[in-house]
Amino acid sequence: MTHHSKSLSGVAVASAFAAALGIAATTAPAAAEDEQEKCFGVAKAGENDCAAGPGTTCAGTSTIDYQGNSWKLVPKGTCTTMELPGGRTGSLEALERDNPPA
Repeated sequence: MTHHSKSLSGVAVASAFAAALGIAATTAPAAAEDEQEKCFGVAKAGENDCAAGPGTTCAGTSTIDYQGNSWKLVPKGTCTTMELPGGRTGSLEALERDNPPA
């Protein structure tokens, strides 16, 4: 085997390794997303995850603590069991409570 052949096989192995890592990198975030859910009414002001409704445009734009129409990603299955001040709980759907004036 010549030196040239060894270099090419090394490149092939490196390419295959990179491709395998690429596959793992693209499946990991999807798996993590599957383990979380949008939970409305649990974010402190300015700590929501993205566009939620009137009064928000994207991440960090909620203006009221526990704003009912803003959401945050939480571990799946924990949203409605969170204990929040004032007897509030999270919801899997937007809430009418604690929203900024229209």
